[in-house]
Amino acid sequence: MRDITVFSGSAHPELAEEICSHLGVPLHPVRVSRFANDVVEVQLQANCRERDVFLIQPLVPPTQEHLVELLLMLDAARGASAARITVVMPHYAYARSDKKDAPRISIGARLVADLMVAAGAGRVLAMTLHSPQVHGFFSVPVDHLHALRELAAHFARHDLSDTVVVSPDLGNAKEAAHFARLIGADVAMGAKQRFSDDRVVISSVIGDVEGKDVIILDDEIAKGSTVIELLERLRERHVRSVRIACTHGLFSDGAIERLSALPEVQEIVCTNTVPPPKPRDKLTVLSIAPALAEAMRRIHYGESVSALFSPP
Repeated sequence: MRDITVFSGSAHPELAEEICSHLGVPLHPVRVSRFANDVVEVQLQANCRERDVFLIQPLVPPTQEHLVELLLMLDAARGASAARITVVMPHYAYARSDKKDAPRISIGARLVADLMVAAGAGRVLAMTLHSPQVHGFFSVPVDHLHALRELAAHFARHDLSDTVVVSPDLGNAKEAAHFARLIGADVAMGAKQRFSDDRVVISSVIGDVEGKDVIILDDEIAKGSTVIELLERLRERHVRSVRIACTHGLFSDGAIERLSALPEVQEIVCTNTVPPPKPRDKLTVLSIAPALAEAMRRIHYGESVSALFSPP
C-alpha cells in the first residue's frame, strides 16, 4: 500500500504488529520519552508529509497515560504535515462515561472525543463502543466496527440448536439480538440496576432460558460483577450450560480467575482489542486484526466500510 504510514502507541503494540502484517506495511517506530518533570514527549520516527497516517492506540490501563500519548502522537503527525490522520482505537475506555446520570458529573466520552479532534484526528476507527450515542460525540467521521462476525464464526462450531443469547441489560439488548440472528438462536436479557462500579443487581431474566444452553454476550467485562450477578439468576432458572462472550476482555481485579472457577462456565471468549490475560483453559481469544486491517485498507482507498457488517 502506497502513501500509508502506521504508528502504534505503547498500549497494545502486538495488535498493531498483527494489523500491519495483514496490510503488508511496516509498523513505524515511536519514541516516547520523559523530561525530568515527568512530562511526556513523543516523536514519530518516519516521514508523515502528505501521507495517510494511522495511529493505533486502545485506551487501556494506565488509561490516562495512553490517552496523553495518543494526543501527543496526533499533534506530532499534524505538525509533520500528514495529509490525513486516522485514530484506530480498538477500545475507547471513556465510552462508559456517556451520560449525565448524577448531579455535577462529567461526560468523559464527549470531552475526550473533543480532545482527540482538537489534537488533529481527522477520522476515528473504533470497535464496539459502549453505547450508540458515543458515535455522535465526535465531530469527525467515525467508522464503528463490531466483533459479532468473529464471535459468531467461533460459536458456529458448536451445536446451537437449543441455545439462547442473554444480554445482561437493556443497553446491550440490540447487539445481543443481532448476534442471536447471526447464529440462529433465541435472545433473552437481564433486568439490571447499577448502583456503583462494582455493585450491580439483576432482579430477573426476561425470556425463556429454562434448561437451555446460554451464551452471555456483553461489550466489555472488567471486574465481572455484572456477569457473576447474571449467573446467579441463570442458576435459579436451571440453565444447562453457560458460555461467556465479550469484545473487550479487560478482566481487572482477578475477574478471569473468578469466572473461570465457576463450574457452569464452559468457555470465556473475548477478542484482542485489549492486551489479553495469560492463557487459561477456559479462555479463548479471537483476533480482530484482520477486520481492523481491512477497514484501514478501505478507508485508505475510499471504499465502503459498511460491507464489513455483512453476516459471516
